[in-house]
This record gives sequence, C-alpha cells and structure tokens, in this order.
Amino acid sequence: MLPFIDEILRYDSLSIVGLEKNTGKTECLKYVLSHMPVATRRIAVTSIGIDGESVDQVTRTQKPEIVLREGTYFSTSEMHYRQRRLVSELIDVSDENTSLGRVVTAKALTSGKILLSGPSSAMGLQRWMCGMRHFDIDLVIIDGALSRMSSASPAVSQSMILATGAAYSANIGTLVQKTAYVVELIGLELTSEDNIKLLAPLDKGLWWVDKEGGLHDLNMLTSLSSQIHFDGMETCSTIYVAGALVDGFLEKIRQNKSLKGVEIVVRDFTKIFVSPQQFKAFVKAGGCVRVMQKSKLIAVTVNPTSPSGYVLDSDTLCSRLSEAIQLPVYDLLKNE
Repeated sequence: MLPFIDEILRYDSLSIVGLEKNTGKTECLKYVLSHMPVATRRIAVTSIGIDGESVDQVTRTQKPEIVLREGTYFSTSEMHYRQRRLVSELIDVSDENTSLGRVVTAKALTSGKILLSGPSSAMGLQRWMCGMRHFDIDLVIIDGALSRMSSASPAVSQSMILATGAAYSANIGTLVQKTAYVVELIGLELTSEDNIKLLAPLDKGLWWVDKEGGLHDLNMLTSLSSQIHFDGMETCSTIYVAGALVDGFLEKIRQNKSLKGVEIVVRDFTKIFVSPQQFKAFVKAGGCVRVMQKSKLIAVTVNPTSPSGYVLDSDTLCSRLSEAIQLPVYDLLKNE
C-alpha cells in the first residue's frame, strides 16, 4: 500500500481530479477505494460526472470499471442506481436532481460494480457533503469530471490527488512543465486573516483594500471587462477578484506602476485562468497571487500511456515530475 493512503485518512474529504481524459483518474479512484479501511471507517464516494463505464463514450476506448467493496457508501443517480451490480441498502433519496434523476445514497452490502453519477455542480457537492454528515460518514471521496476543477475547490474538499499523463502531453518536458504549473497554483499561499474576514462575504465583483484596511468597490462585475480603470488606487495593497482571474486583467495591473507589488487575491486556485507566461511575468515584476481557501495536494499520479498508444517512460516521467514539484509521483499500475 502506498503511503498517501494513510495521509488521505487525516482529512474528511478528498477530490481526485484528472488534467485530461485518460490520465488515470479512474484507476486512481479504484486504487484508493480498494485500500480504504471500510470495516472501521465510513467511506462514501460519488462523482461529479459519470464514472465506471466500461467504454469511454467520447474516445470509444476501454475504461476501468468501478468496483465497490462491502460496507462502502455511495451516491449516484436514480438511473445508474437501478443498473447497479451489487446488493445495497437504500439510505437516502435526495432532492438533488441531475439529468439522470435524483441522487440516491446507499450502502453496499456485497462487493460489485457501479456507475457513479452524483451531484453535477460544486454547490450540489457541498449540499451532498453536508447531508453525509447526518450518516456519520468519516471520509467522502469525490471523483472529478473532465475540465471541471471546481470539484477540487477547497470550498468542496480538504484534500486532493491530481492525475496527469501522456494524454495531457506526449512530450515529457512539456508534460512536466504544464503539470508543475497547476501544482504551483494549488500550492499558492493563503492571504492574511484580516483579508479573509474582510473579503469572504463578497461573492462577486472586483474590490481593493487600501493600506489602512479600508475596502473599496471597483464597480466592475468581472476581470474580463475592457473598461477597468485603476485611478486613485495609490494606497492599494490588495485587489480581490471574486470570479475568474484572467490574463488581460493581470497584464493591466502589471503595466500600472502605481500597483507594483500589489497582492491579487482569489477565492481558490480553480478561479485562476492565467497562462504560465503571464503569471510568471506578474510575479517577476513584484506582484503576488494568494488565495482565501486552500486544499492539501496529497499526491500526483501518472498514466504514461496515451489513448493513441504512445507510451512515455514511466520511471523518467515520475522522477522528473517529482523533482519539479517536490511531491511523490506514482504510476499506480506499475506500483501495483
């Protein structure tokens, strides 16, 4: 058993997120589920997409199926609950609707296969997790969906595992570089406690904080606006972006001499849609980006094989990526 399994159990929630389809996210979920102490801990699992299909509906390639062990709790849509291949005890039918019906929660009484398709939004996941507390669940595991990093938001889960691989890039150097940038964003430092208290209630718009701690409204809804001006902000210490942070906004701040060294704050790393080049240029110019919520990245897993059949050298990939991000990197199929 790999050491990150013990670390998972220190938290009450885990997201498993793939940087691209076929990067080994489902294999990672299977590995984690197979090593959970379901005899002594209450473990619940769901998916923000659909997981457990034997054939990928987009690429038509084979996919690993999800097998639950006896004692595991799970939440899925009504449609997929009816298709389960295990005996289960129905626990709850929620008001949370998906395109495949309401979300059903049950406990596996035998081992068997299941298709997982739970709440389809970050808000839905939060409501589901709150509901799980009523059943004394010790750990919830969330399977993230393709290109929907919201499931890894610290507002949803305390910890996460990132899956990357040849499907994300067939070049080891590029793959390491792109993955390392995502890891850098996940590891961004928290802003000050004063900023968190001041900014937490603000769920939209652009705001700035002066050096005395005063809060000011930029009167703009998003950082995408082309009409953003920074007049009269000579005493600005922090700019808060409640929504998405994008390249153009960061570039405008970098070019404004009166805002040199300013701190940009976002809700969490999933709100950052900035290119590595723009991000590094901003930091090099003296700026910094911080977050109000942060998840613990426990490990990174790799799938060295792409859907087209291209295979990277697993040892080289794991070694170079681990060196770049200073975290353990695992090829789960090889480790098994």
